[in-house]
Amino acid sequence: MLLLMQTAAQAADGSHFPFAFTFVYVFGFIAAVTIGSIAWFNSKRPPGWESKERPDFVPQVQKEETPGVGEPKS
Repeated sequence: MLLLMQTAAQAADGSHFPFAFTFVYVFGFIAAVTIGSIAWFNSKRPPGWESKERPDFVPQVQKEETPGVGEPKS
């Protein structure tokens, strides 16, 4: 019983949002924006963006004619 009372008292004293959750949300948002930007620049360009150049920081991804077929490249 004493353990439950101590736990309840600690929860009532300082309820704050844990730093780990905030870090995960911020890191996840940055990762999603970065991965989404790379995917968008490597996809077909939307109307109006055909003549725009690829930014230097976005890697060029080459497509394979038959992905997953044949001998592995090593």
